[in-house]
Amino acid sequence: MSAPSPDEITFYEAIGGEPTFRRLVDKFYQGVAGDPVLRPMYPEEDLGPAADRLTLFLIQYWGGPNTYSASRGHPRLRMRHAPFVVDEAARDAWLNHMRDAVDSLGLPADRRTQLWDYLERAAYFMVNA
Repeated sequence: MSAPSPDEITFYEAIGGEPTFRRLVDKFYQGVAGDPVLRPMYPEEDLGPAADRLTLFLIQYWGGPNTYSASRGHPRLRMRHAPFVVDEAARDAWLNHMRDAVDSLGLPADRRTQLWDYLERAAYFMVNA
Protein backbone atom coordinates (compact mmCIF):
# COMPACT_ATOMS: atom_id res chain seq x y z
CA MET A 1 0.00 0.00 0.00
CA SER A 2 1.50 3.35 -0.98
CA ALA A 3 1.52 6.31 1.34
CA PRO A 4 -1.30 8.78 0.66
CA SER A 5 -0.47 12.23 -0.60
CA PRO A 6 -1.02 15.03 1.94
CA ASP A 7 -4.44 15.88 0.48
CA GLU A 8 -5.66 12.24 0.51
CA ILE A 9 -7.13 10.52 3.49
CA THR A 10 -6.15 6.98 4.33
CA PHE A 11 -8.54 4.05 4.29
CA TYR A 12 -8.11 4.03 8.07
CA GLU A 13 -9.43 7.60 8.29
CA ALA A 14 -12.10 7.10 5.63
CA ILE A 15 -13.85 4.32 7.54
CA GLY A 16 -13.72 5.98 10.94
CA GLY A 17 -10.29 5.20 12.36
CA GLU A 18 -9.60 3.16 15.47
CA PRO A 19 -13.21 2.88 16.70
CA THR A 20 -14.23 1.16 13.45
CA PHE A 21 -11.35 -1.30 13.60
CA ARG A 22 -12.10 -2.06 17.26
CA ARG A 23 -15.74 -2.78 16.38
CA LEU A 24 -14.61 -5.04 13.53
CA VAL A 25 -12.25 -7.05 15.70
CA ASP A 26 -14.61 -7.19 18.69
CA LYS A 27 -17.35 -8.64 16.47
CA PHE A 28 -14.89 -11.09 14.91
CA TYR A 29 -13.73 -12.39 18.29
CA GLN A 30 -17.32 -12.79 19.48
CA GLY A 31 -17.57 -15.47 16.81
CA VAL A 32 -14.15 -16.96 17.53
CA ALA A 33 -14.98 -17.34 21.23
CA GLY A 34 -17.45 -20.12 20.52
CA ASP A 35 -15.87 -21.62 17.43
CA PRO A 36 -14.74 -25.25 17.86
CA VAL A 37 -12.08 -24.95 15.15
CA LEU A 38 -10.58 -21.54 15.98
CA ARG A 39 -10.94 -21.20 19.74
CA PRO A 40 -8.37 -23.95 20.53
CA MET A 41 -5.73 -21.93 18.64
CA TYR A 42 -5.82 -19.31 21.41
CA PRO A 43 -4.10 -20.77 24.45
CA GLU A 44 -4.93 -17.85 26.73
CA GLU A 45 -8.34 -17.82 28.35
CA ASP A 46 -8.85 -14.12 27.61
CA LEU A 47 -9.07 -13.31 23.89
CA GLY A 48 -8.44 -9.62 24.65
CA PRO A 49 -4.69 -9.66 23.95
CA ALA A 50 -5.20 -11.42 20.61
CA ALA A 51 -7.94 -8.96 19.71
CA ASP A 52 -5.68 -6.05 20.56
CA ARG A 53 -2.87 -7.42 18.38
CA LEU A 54 -5.20 -7.89 15.41
CA THR A 55 -6.69 -4.43 15.89
CA LEU A 56 -3.28 -2.75 16.00
CA PHE A 57 -2.09 -4.72 12.97
CA LEU A 58 -5.14 -3.75 10.89
CA ILE A 59 -4.93 -0.13 12.00
CA GLN A 60 -1.30 0.05 10.89
CA TYR A 61 -1.90 -1.81 7.62
CA TRP A 62 -4.70 0.53 6.61
CA GLY A 63 -2.81 3.76 7.29
CA GLY A 64 -3.19 4.43 11.00
CA PRO A 65 -0.48 4.71 13.65
CA ASN A 66 2.36 2.17 13.56
CA THR A 67 1.80 1.06 17.15
CA TYR A 68 1.83 -2.61 16.11
CA SER A 69 5.34 -2.52 14.65
CA ALA A 70 6.62 -0.23 17.38
CA SER A 71 5.63 -2.76 20.03
CA ARG A 72 5.90 -6.10 18.19
CA GLY A 73 8.27 -5.57 15.28
CA HIS A 74 7.58 -6.67 11.72
CA PRO A 75 4.23 -8.47 11.41
CA ARG A 76 5.70 -11.70 9.91
CA LEU A 77 2.19 -13.12 9.73
CA ARG A 78 3.03 -16.58 8.39
CA MET A 79 5.83 -17.04 10.93
CA ARG A 80 3.63 -15.96 13.84
CA HIS A 81 0.94 -18.43 12.77
CA ALA A 82 3.32 -21.31 11.96
CA PRO A 83 2.80 -23.08 15.32
CA PHE A 84 -0.88 -23.54 14.46
CA VAL A 85 -2.45 -25.85 11.90
CA VAL A 86 -4.20 -23.47 9.56
CA ASP A 87 -6.06 -25.72 7.17
CA GLU A 88 -9.00 -25.05 4.88
CA ALA A 89 -11.49 -25.57 7.74
CA ALA A 90 -9.69 -22.99 9.90
CA ARG A 91 -9.49 -20.57 6.98
CA ASP A 92 -13.17 -20.96 6.23
CA ALA A 93 -14.15 -20.52 9.89
CA TRP A 94 -11.96 -17.41 10.10
CA LEU A 95 -13.53 -16.00 6.96
CA ASN A 96 -17.04 -16.75 8.20
CA HIS A 97 -16.53 -14.78 11.42
CA MET A 98 -14.68 -12.00 9.62
CA ARG A 99 -17.44 -11.72 7.00
CA ASP A 100 -19.99 -11.23 9.80
CA ALA A 101 -17.71 -8.62 11.36
CA VAL A 102 -17.14 -6.72 8.10
CA ASP A 103 -20.85 -6.76 7.29
CA SER A 104 -21.68 -5.45 10.76
CA LEU A 105 -19.78 -2.21 10.10
CA GLY A 106 -22.20 -0.93 7.46
CA LEU A 107 -19.39 0.43 5.28
CA PRO A 108 -20.03 1.86 1.83
CA ALA A 109 -19.86 -0.93 -0.77
CA ASP A 110 -16.52 0.14 -2.24
CA ARG A 111 -14.84 0.29 1.18
CA ARG A 112 -16.42 -2.99 2.28
CA THR A 113 -15.15 -4.67 -0.88
CA GLN A 114 -11.65 -3.23 -0.44
CA LEU A 115 -11.45 -4.43 3.15
CA TRP A 116 -12.95 -7.84 2.40
CA ASP A 117 -10.65 -8.47 -0.58
CA TYR A 118 -7.61 -7.91 1.63
CA LEU A 119 -8.93 -10.10 4.45
CA GLU A 120 -9.84 -12.90 2.06
CA ARG A 121 -6.39 -12.86 0.43
CA ALA A 122 -4.75 -12.85 3.86
CA ALA A 123 -6.82 -15.85 5.00
CA TYR A 124 -5.82 -17.88 1.95
CA PHE A 125 -2.17 -16.86 2.41
CA MET A 126 -2.15 -18.15 5.98
CA VAL A 127 -3.09 -21.75 5.10
CA ASN A 128 -0.15 -23.96 6.05
CA ALA A 129 -1.62 -27.46 6.11
